[in-house]
This record gives sequence, C-alpha cells and structure tokens, in this order.
Amino acid sequence: MTLIKAVNLAKAYGEQVLFTEANFLINQGERIGLVGRNGYGKTTLLRLLTGEEEPDQGTITFPKHYTVGHLEQQLSFTRPTLLAEACLGLSAAQQGESWRVEKILLGLGFVKADFQRPPAEFSGGFQVRLNLAKVLASEPNLLLLDEPSNYLDITSIRWLVRFLQAWKNELILITHDRNLMDQVITHTLGIHRQKLRKLAGGTEKFYAQLAQEEEIYEKTRINEEKKRKEIETFINRFRYKATLSTRVQSRVKMLEKQERLEKLTKAEELEFSFPEAPIPGKLIMEAKKLSFSYQPSGPLLIDDLSFTVRKNDRIGIIGKNGKGKSTLLRLLAGDLMPVSGELRHHPGLQTAYFGQTNVERLQPDHTILEELMAVSPTCTTELARKISGAFMFSGDLALKKISVLSGGEKSRVLMSKLLLTPSNLLLLDEPTNHLDMEACDSLVEALDAYNGALILVTHNEMYLQALVNKLIVFDRDRVFLFNGNYQRFLEEIGWETDQEREAAKAEELASTPSNHRKALRQERADIITRRSLVLRPLEARINQLETAISLLEAQLQQNNGELITASAAGDGDAIARLAKDNAAINEEVEQLYTELATVTDEYEQASAAFEAEMENLDAG
Repeated sequence: MTLIKAVNLAKAYGEQVLFTEANFLINQGERIGLVGRNGYGKTTLLRLLTGEEEPDQGTITFPKHYTVGHLEQQLSFTRPTLLAEACLGLSAAQQGESWRVEKILLGLGFVKADFQRPPAEFSGGFQVRLNLAKVLASEPNLLLLDEPSNYLDITSIRWLVRFLQAWKNELILITHDRNLMDQVITHTLGIHRQKLRKLAGGTEKFYAQLAQEEEIYEKTRINEEKKRKEIETFINRFRYKATLSTRVQSRVKMLEKQERLEKLTKAEELEFSFPEAPIPGKLIMEAKKLSFSYQPSGPLLIDDLSFTVRKNDRIGIIGKNGKGKSTLLRLLAGDLMPVSGELRHHPGLQTAYFGQTNVERLQPDHTILEELMAVSPTCTTELARKISGAFMFSGDLALKKISVLSGGEKSRVLMSKLLLTPSNLLLLDEPTNHLDMEACDSLVEALDAYNGALILVTHNEMYLQALVNKLIVFDRDRVFLFNGNYQRFLEEIGWETDQEREAAKAEELASTPSNHRKALRQERADIITRRSLVLRPLEARINQLETAISLLEAQLQQNNGELITASAAGDGDAIARLAKDNAAINEEVEQLYTELATVTDEYEQASAAFEAEMENLDAG
C-alpha cells in the first residue's frame, strides 16, 4: 500500500539545482536507503519530508494522522535527568513505560548509572545519542535518520542495525556506512543527475543497474546520432532533386519528430592517492609501557601499553567511545605526551595525521585554495584546484573562506591536505565521518594501495575487515594489542556485550539446582523444536524467493547486454522487445521483493518471539 507520494518535485538554491521533476513513492513497511554524492540534496529531501523546507515545485502527500520523526541536531534539553529527557520521546499512551527507553539507552551505549545524570554532563557525541534515543522511542510512522552512526561506536552500531531490522514502520536512512545500510534497507532511493530513482534491493544492485542503464543510453545516443547524420547527409545531397523531393520531405519530418538524446556529462569522481615518503626501515615506531592521563593524579586512560609499528603494518584501534582511542592517536602524532613509558621513532619517519581536533589548525582567513597551497611550496594553483575539486570544492567553492565552512567541510579540507603531504605513516581518526558512500569506497581503495604503515581509528567494520592486520583494543578498563585481523578478533574475543550475555547465562545456570536445570533443559528443547517447526518453512520460502530474484536479475543483466548490442547495431525491433521484457521482469522482481519483505518480517517476528520466550525462561 502506497503511503507517501512525491510528485514533480523541484528544489534549487540559486543556480544550484538539486533535483527537478523528481517523483517517488514509499509503500508500507519499506526501509529505504537514500544515496547520492555530498551536495546532491539528500539532507534537503529529508527537510522537505519533515516540512522544515518547501519544494520550489511539486507536492508530497501523506495519509491523515501520519507522523514523521527525525534525529534532532539541536542539543537542547529541558529535563533534569538523562532518563527523564529520553522519556519525552514516548507517546501519551506509553507514559510510565520507561523500560522501553531504558532498553534503547543501553543499546546506544549508556549504562544504568547514567540514567539519573543531567544531560548537560555528557559530551556532544553522547548528547546526539540522547536525541537518537528520543526519536527511536517515539516510534513515528516515518523515521528519518541522517548519518546516525557518526557518534556511535561499533557495539552501538551493531545494536542499531538489529533495532532497524525489526522496525515495522517506514524508514529513510542516510549513511556513509554501506555495510550498515545494506543490512537494514529493503529499497535504495538515489539522487542522480537531478532526478530520483528507487529500486528494490541494496546499494550494490542500485549502482550496478544505474551504470548499466547509462551505458545502454550512451550507446543508443551514439547510434541515433550516427543515423541522424546519415539522414542530414541525404537531405543535403538530394534537397534540390525533384524526383526525390517526397523522400527528402519525409526525412525532414522524421528529423523534426526525433527527440535528440543529450550527451551525459561525466559524474564527478572522488579520487584519493596518498603521496608516499621513502620507508626508512622495517621498524618505524615503538611504544614501551605507554601510560597517559589527562590529570596528574587522575585515572589512566592508557596503562602500560607496548607495541611496535613495522613498515607494512595496518593497525586498527577499536573500542567503545570515550575510552581513549583518539587520545592514543594524538600521543602517536606527538600532540600529547605520555605520563610514563617511552615512544621511539625512526629518524626517517614522516607522519600524516588526520584528527578530530585538527580543524582548529586551519587558518580561518585562508580560502580553501590558499590552505592547500600553504602545505607545500610545489603546490600550484592548478594542482590545488584539482584536489579541492575532488573533495567537492570545485569552481568558486574553492574560494570560500575556512571561517564560513561547516564542520564537515573543514574535515574534507583536512583530508585534502593529506594528499599533499608525503608520509610513510598515516594516522587517521574516523576519516569517513564527513564523506559520502562513494568517497568512502574511494578512500578504502587508496588506503589499500598505500605502501606505508597505517594506524586507523574507525567504527566502520567494512574498513576493519578490508584493511587491518593488527588491532589495539580498548576493552573495559584495559588496552591491549591483538596480533590478528578483525575477523579473528570477532571469533576469538568478540565484543564485551556478547561476552557479558554469555557469562551471565553461564553464571545463572551454575547456581541453579540440578533438578531445576533438567526441567529448564526440557523447556528449552521444546522451544527449540517449536521454533524449528515455525521458522523452517519461512526460511525455505525466503531461500526460494531469493533464488527466483537472482535468476530474474541474471536475466535482466543478459537482456541489458543484448540491449547494448542491439543499440550498437541499430536494431529497433530488438530494442523494443528487450525493453518490454525488462519492464515485465522489473515488475515481477518488485513483487518478489515485496513478498520477500513480508516473509522476512514474519520470520523476524517469530524469531523474536521465540528469543523472548527463551530469555524469559532464562530469567526464571
């Protein structure tokens, strides 16, 4: 059932057109990932849906009494405690059901001891989490989330993924984290070439389909342009021959009726390439019994940490927020000094550092171009413009003063300066937070190609899986080196929340009398049997639907390949037949995705019910 209709939308700011003649529908239960380059209008579209802004043209219609909730950016609180403030998100009917809010707060990384603390005591990142908790607790019909993971750590992101997977209403999600998005969404909505396009499925399918369609379009345009020139040649050659006047006029009318396909402009691509300094030797840095505290007699954030950095090391720093990850990176960069221990560098070490606080080092009176050219005397205006353009500061935007830039724009300037800084060690603190999805993909490719050492703080699990071969782990009140990749860490250690859950179950089981344990085992076995009887047919249907979708999408790919061939050959009949087939296949795929979403919801609801039954049994 269609709930939201956007018809003929247009929005521009001066000469910058974001989208025009844009249309889309949102159906019941759809979880939509909104994608597109930075500056294409993703956040603006959310503001149109909330009513904070009006479209220049077109309409957006909602059902009566339909509610829209979004993550507030304003950090303004009116209640004396964290829990009381978060409970403002509850509806009138849910007042008094604070347990709903407590579950969300715990999932987002707060602890029970935080519940009675004033909101003002928390850092800006945790205040954003509080706003996120409020909107999740409010359970709106349409939930709008714009980069919700920017202030979350890995454990909180994992919780948020599970929460959104179980979301029964409609959702539109903007995030640079492809892994997060693809785990949650049922459809992808993209802003591309000032139009909106929606497809069932995840981001990879969306971009593959877009690329294939543009290839077909361009080959068709070239073929039609060739035919047009042939017709124009015929007209010019035989215009004055009386015997061919009828045929000439026929071709003139044909040209007048023919709609000319415009050549597609090349989409901007963000390219990263980190300049490399000679690597001085095998060992480039060594930390011995490193300890640090911000207060002379205060608690140690880092205690007795030792590790080495070799020329090919890719080290990920992981752990919950506020435990010392960024502090460690600042120690390694030389911004802070340890209270004890030793940090030794190879004399040939050249470090390039991207930190969350480095924006303060930008010169506010510089333009973006001037800031880049100040990095190196060899940086020409042409090179500075090329680099600034790669970070979405093309044309006159490169002449903006640093002082007028947003926090995200300043972060992009900082990242762009690294492309002018030769190094053999990169220190990066959450480098993806202000990039779009395409830029994140380009960044991981550049880091993979970089021949120096890398030390990276990130909450992006795709980056950890793709890049690192060692980990420095902040876990509970300790920090240690894990000599293995991220997958091995998950298998051998895992996250604290998982450990605690299993430990609690083991402790409870150990304290239970043997006859009671026997009864519990029998009840657990009954639940597992019933669970299997209910879930197995649903799993089978999900597998059938996924197989059917894969086969149809393979047929679509084959048809698109044939369309390219037919376009090049100018075979109009084949083009018409294949286009008709594709329309029918796309309709069938959409129906299968709708059924898949329904069956998956049934599976998740049933699975959650059995999980709750098992938890109640364990709780006694």
